[in-house]
Amino acid sequence: MFYYVLKHVVLGPLLRLTFRPRIEGLEHIPDEGAAIVAGNHLSFSDHFLMPAILKRRITFLAKAEYFTGPGIKGKLTAAFFHSIGQIPVDRSGKEAGQAAIREGLGVLSKGELLGIYPEGTRSHDGRLYKGKVGVAVMAIRAGVPVIPCAMVGTFEIQPPGQKVPKVKRVTIRFGEPLDFSRYAGLEDQKAAIRAVTDEIMYAILNLSGQEYVDEYAVKAKATQAEESRKFPRRSR
Repeated sequence: MFYYVLKHVVLGPLLRLTFRPRIEGLEHIPDEGAAIVAGNHLSFSDHFLMPAILKRRITFLAKAEYFTGPGIKGKLTAAFFHSIGQIPVDRSGKEAGQAAIREGLGVLSKGELLGIYPEGTRSHDGRLYKGKVGVAVMAIRAGVPVIPCAMVGTFEIQPPGQKVPKVKRVTIRFGEPLDFSRYAGLEDQKAAIRAVTDEIMYAILNLSGQEYVDEYAVKAKATQAEESRKFPRRSR
């Protein structure tokens, strides 16, 4: 109930009024049935803007840190993310990927929309990074379509480190559903899930117009942080 109050009465109308998002390709989102919406991830605002413009409820896999903050603020944040349909996923340890896949398949088994960011984390520089293969495993195993999505302009309104977003118009684009039924039964084959993931990322790239980096975002962030530590003046 709280989800629908936020979406249709409180947060949704406020976001649409403030950012006046341009919506393209909304007809590609199915009216019913399970599907994965896979998008780029440029800003903390992405968590709210896409769900606000969709007619259907969408559940996202979110990092567990959003749910484990200390004190009253942490509890309120966790309650808020639970209320808007986010599922906490522990991204540490060897079982992290499998846990995310199990949670995602659980959402899809109920015929719902699952939202996922294949890059695994927000882009720190506005570029599109290599996708992780969990999205492919879920798509093949569940036998559901993947709708690529591109958030355009959200990096500019709220780049990493900026708490309050700028009031500026953004664009949200959805592409045609991608069918991977030809890969049925191959979700344990590395070559197959890599091919599916790359096809999804290519579709997102075509929608977003970003520069593509064939490297995982987490690794690129770590490299940048290390360079900043060693050469602080150069990184400014």
